[in-house]
Amino acid sequence: MAVKDPGRAVARCGARAAGCAAALLALSGCLGTSGESAPRGGLWVNPDNPAARHAREQRRQGRYAEAELMRRIAREPIAEWLGPKPRERVAFLTESAARQGRTPVLVAYQIPYRDCGNYSAGGARNDTEYLDWIREVVAGIGERKAIVVLEPDAVAQVVDGCVPERLRGPRLALLRDAVAMLSALPRTRVYLDAGNAGWIKDPERLVEPLREAGINQADGFSLNVSNFQPTRATRAYGRRLSARLGGTHFVIDTSRNGNGPPGLPLKENAQQRAISAPTRRTGSGSRRPE
Repeated sequence: MAVKDPGRAVARCGARAAGCAAALLALSGCLGTSGESAPRGGLWVNPDNPAARHAREQRRQGRYAEAELMRRIAREPIAEWLGPKPRERVAFLTESAARQGRTPVLVAYQIPYRDCGNYSAGGARNDTEYLDWIREVVAGIGERKAIVVLEPDAVAQVVDGCVPERLRGPRLALLRDAVAMLSALPRTRVYLDAGNAGWIKDPERLVEPLREAGINQADGFSLNVSNFQPTRATRAYGRRLSARLGGTHFVIDTSRNGNGPPGLPLKENAQQRAISAPTRRTGSGSRRPE
């Protein structure tokens, strides 16, 4: 299960990269089967991202070598995890990116009974509140470009059984409604999350829940969000799932999987982790360039 905290700033230093930014989503992708190209201008880099702030603090402390390593991380695109009242924040992020001709990556993470009440518990109190929250995200994006990773873990938690049976159908229906609203935006790409390669071992179990959650209206699915599964294993897993979904595109979070999983229990800021390749050209026909 992925572990994350939208409010956390910067992770501890990893073995090879000397650190990884919490909530840094380096979406790895490649040319899709449709032949579509990457967003013009590429992904937006927030100049005030957590790694950049951490680098400035390290320089103030005279830790120049560490500051330089963190500055290198800060140059990579960061996914912005959206808070309880997202409209103004989303508008600011998409407007800032648009001024640079780039595309921001947003993570929508507010589903009721979020994380099954565990580490990242919270989210909307009910279905109505959730859909109102999604409407705020939609209003904040408007006609500007955006990539939205929708509800990390939400579908996989239905499959693994931690979501009570009475909530499973309603959760998938909420996701379907969210996909429909976001996909209706003219310049927004939506990726419905599908967990990670170390969780639901047989991707066949995800197929019907993803369909019920609206994968056919989405641009694809996301894997490994806030997790550490190696890119090679995740790529193979994604291809298997994509094949069962008719060749659906997928993207991979490579922000902290450079050294693979740290062992149990998984921790967001586990020591001796590292960022991985941030490339959008990974040689897979099912992975879209984001």
